[in-house]
Amino acid sequence: MSDVMDRVSEASKGGMLLAARVAMAVLYLPSGLQKLTHLGAFAGSLAQHGVPFATALAPLGAGVELVGALLILTGLRLRWAALLMAAFTVVAALISHRFWELGGAARAPQEVQFLKNVAIIGGYFALFVAGPGLYSLDHWLAHRLAFARKWR
Repeated sequence: MSDVMDRVSEASKGGMLLAARVAMAVLYLPSGLQKLTHLGAFAGSLAQHGVPFATALAPLGAGVELVGALLILTGLRLRWAALLMAAFTVVAALISHRFWELGGAARAPQEVQFLKNVAIIGGYFALFVAGPGLYSLDHWLAHRLAFARKWR
């Protein structure tokens, strides 16, 4: 049975990696765009969570979120982008979902959100290891460069 699953896995690898990249990116694209178009509100939220220099860090955080998600979606510089987005997600979880500081009914939802972020980080690590796949700009550029070198 594992031979069958290995063959199916290998045959569907490109499509599955594309689906994984899309799933990871759609979580961050709208959020990053929202933060960039409403930097004041995002900076205020960071400040409320005790982030120093919130006004200066808001454009950086929003930019990383949006650009990182675009890189993940397109599969361009995927391994770097996956590590960047994993780090971004660690920071976001530590800023926004500090469940350990809460009690009562407020604790459980924040703990779930924190653990979801841990799972997302795992997904970025898996993308880092697996690579961008067949349907990615990294793959396309690598083959285009190889073709160009061959014909020089």
